[in-house]
Amino acid sequence: MARRALSGVVLVGGASSRFGSPKALARFDGETFVERARRVLGEACDEVLVIGKAGELPFAVIDDASEVRAPIAGVVAGLRVAANDVVVFLPVDCPRVTADVVRALGDACLDAAVPQTGPLPGAWAKSALPVLERRLAEGPLALYRAYEDLDVAKLEIDPRLLADVDTPRELENL
Repeated sequence: MARRALSGVVLVGGASSRFGSPKALARFDGETFVERARRVLGEACDEVLVIGKAGELPFAVIDDASEVRAPIAGVVAGLRVAANDVVVFLPVDCPRVTADVVRALGDACLDAAVPQTGPLPGAWAKSALPVLERRLAEGPLALYRAYEDLDVAKLEIDPRLLADVDTPRELENL
């Protein structure tokens, strides 16, 4: 069976307020979070994009073109610009996600594929775009609220691989 073509998106649009500095620039195992996310997505995806708020970080990002600071803004923007029908979204603050996790999410995607912990990291298909665009415009903004209108595969993934980093202390504890 042919491997499904995937796009990968690093989400960098968060304010990093609890972290105190841009999480994309935090370091883990010798790489910045954004370098690590790009590398992991690059191992599993045919295209890698970085989406966030333009001008906030010292590297190029595709602007999510939204005043909203919620992951749904980056997911909608990513689905709009991605070359492939299935896009795996990796928040920049999930440094333990592996290429195998990315590939599993992408391969399982119907309208979406998510781990047991929630919608991100997760794979979303362009077929989900109308539902997500409506929710971005009208609310609610929480990605998991779109599940009721979509065909979502839920995967059991080792929770240690899904750990996200919201504070400097959480980074120390990784």
